[in-house]
Amino acid sequence: MSGADKEDIRSSLFEECEELLEATQDGLNAMADDPEDAEAINIVFRAVHSIKGGAGAFGLEAVVDFAHKFESALDTLRSGQADLTDDVIDLLRHCGDNLADLVDNARNGDNASFASSKQLEERLLEITGDLEQEDLPEFNPITISLDADPLSDVGPSRYTIEIEAKPALFAGGNEPAVLFTALRRLGDVEVKAALDAVQPLSDLDVRACAITWQITLTTDGSEADIKDVFEFVEDCCELTIALEDTDDPAEEIAKLGSDLSALGDRDVPATPSLSDLVQDVDEEKAKKEEKPSAGAAMPKAQAARTDASSKAKSSSTIRVDLDRIDKLINLVGELVIKEAMLSQSIDELDMARGSGVSASLDSLKQIASEIQEAVMAIRAQPVKPMFQRMARIVREAASATGKRVRFVTIGDYTEVDKTVIERLVDPLTHMIRNAVDHGLERPEDRKAAGKPQEGTITLSAAHRSGRVLIEVVDDGGGITRDFVRNLAMDRGLISEADTLAPNEIDNLLFMPGFSSKAEVSELSGRGVGLDVVRSAIQKLGGRVAIHSDPGEGATFSISLPLTLAVLEGMVVEVGGETMVVPISSVQETLTPTRNDLDTLGVDSVVLRNRGELVPVIDLGAYFGFRTAPSTLEDHVLLLIASDQGPRYALVVDAIQDQRQVVIKSLETNYQQISGVAAATILGDGRIALIIDADTIMRDLGSSGPGDKQMKMAG
Repeated sequence: MSGADKEDIRSSLFEECEELLEATQDGLNAMADDPEDAEAINIVFRAVHSIKGGAGAFGLEAVVDFAHKFESALDTLRSGQADLTDDVIDLLRHCGDNLADLVDNARNGDNASFASSKQLEERLLEITGDLEQEDLPEFNPITISLDADPLSDVGPSRYTIEIEAKPALFAGGNEPAVLFTALRRLGDVEVKAALDAVQPLSDLDVRACAITWQITLTTDGSEADIKDVFEFVEDCCELTIALEDTDDPAEEIAKLGSDLSALGDRDVPATPSLSDLVQDVDEEKAKKEEKPSAGAAMPKAQAARTDASSKAKSSSTIRVDLDRIDKLINLVGELVIKEAMLSQSIDELDMARGSGVSASLDSLKQIASEIQEAVMAIRAQPVKPMFQRMARIVREAASATGKRVRFVTIGDYTEVDKTVIERLVDPLTHMIRNAVDHGLERPEDRKAAGKPQEGTITLSAAHRSGRVLIEVVDDGGGITRDFVRNLAMDRGLISEADTLAPNEIDNLLFMPGFSSKAEVSELSGRGVGLDVVRSAIQKLGGRVAIHSDPGEGATFSISLPLTLAVLEGMVVEVGGETMVVPISSVQETLTPTRNDLDTLGVDSVVLRNRGELVPVIDLGAYFGFRTAPSTLEDHVLLLIASDQGPRYALVVDAIQDQRQVVIKSLETNYQQISGVAAATILGDGRIALIIDADTIMRDLGSSGPGDKQMKMAG
């Protein structure tokens, strides 16, 4: 096998490990919700077992060793030899985190173990005991309860087993020889390998599995015992099990009795007849295969797994390199641009709207839009893996602060662009740590306040009006606004004379320099680095806001675009130049009258709007396109919603259109420009700048929202 082939299989292994680790977390959550749910333990056991098998194929000893001990503890739990307490579940969660670290370490080429692995293994021994277990599952014979046993002298049954391997069998690190060894525990085994399909070396396809094994097993066990051997590889091979024909009725009766016992706790009559046993076996099999009726009750965890399983079986997936998808997205963007150019050219020719060319163009627009949406959906991924990562952050933060925290997620399968998810991890991590460290009170303080000693942090995601809304909610003490205001005055961010609304005080937390070392804990601090969080969210085209009620906790809301490839924008004209304002930032558009405007000082203008004085910024003067106009009555004002608290108005000459535009990075193609978020190509081929409204506000504003004297054109 070539080095490239090995690397491909190795890459597939780690991709599969990611899915298995996700299944592990799902199973652990189900175990925590319902400790009596035996299937949840089986889900985790199978996932850890599969990770161990795959790691063994590549000699990842640190992963294999820890997974084996983890698996042994799970096997002890599922056999009922140990109780699944809250402490045990907490231990299993830490083991899942450690296993994920070991897999990630191995992906980066480091096969070393961690000190944490040894500590966790010692705690796992408290569950498994000191018994050394073999690296093979246990296969215990089933005892048939008979009042009288007239069949005691009946000989064993002979089965013919045929195994045709799929590529996934070896990619998962499974070894057929281990299966044959397990079969020998059931009886005498004869194995023959059929090599007829093996190609000559010159034509050999290393990915194809051409060997078929034919096995003859003589055993006292049942077909169910044989299937147990292949439990973990049944999806990786084609398996056929057949009982050899026999003329001995007693042997048939013995086999049927064994099958009946394996199917359920049912006593076999002392003198069974063959017809009775056949009927009983058929009845029990029908019961096993019977599905719950539409009105039957089903445990929530079981229903969720059944639904997930049916979805998995009904859909198929293919792994595609991300660069190929990005190239496809760029090509679709170019298609949208060309469609806009064609549309503008037809408009310039002044063709009738009902002409064939116009109708074909409308059809092209619709097709281009559908292709664009379909391609964007390819990059969309559920936020679930990121939410599971945040669950670990919560556990680590709770352990560091000595607090008891319950973590709840909502909307795990909300889909967001992959790039948005990747760039959201760091700011969300900081917000989660802040919520645990400074949002939640200590257990004794919560008890004194009449709250449960265990605090709750809820992380949710949902689609709202073409955007994704992510919220971090804690049920802690909320923001102490008097403390925040006093601290801001001490830092010189506001003056004592400033009158601030509650939301303006909350937004002080996002100001650079708000916190000092005295307020920073070893883990985090509410307000520590939140200006960086806001900056990261804004770079994603999003906004972050705070809502807090004293004594009832705080909610941090993040509003983000679904994708970073397209933008719904308002195309405006400023000083003879065409620019694009993100429509998500625009609250209102209006043409002002003289009575709507007031002058403050020498060169500051404010707009009277809905009982507020709104600062006015001339966009043309800001970018140097022209000098400030002497009057604003013949211009248009765009009221902008600012993340910093107050609204403000942008002066533009005219509004041309509202449309979706394809985002082109300026940093990649040119350099970063203050006040400009990105660029796009218009239908006439010209480049239009997409403005960054909040950066403009910061550039022209003073250091805090309490100072309304801003230097603006007017």
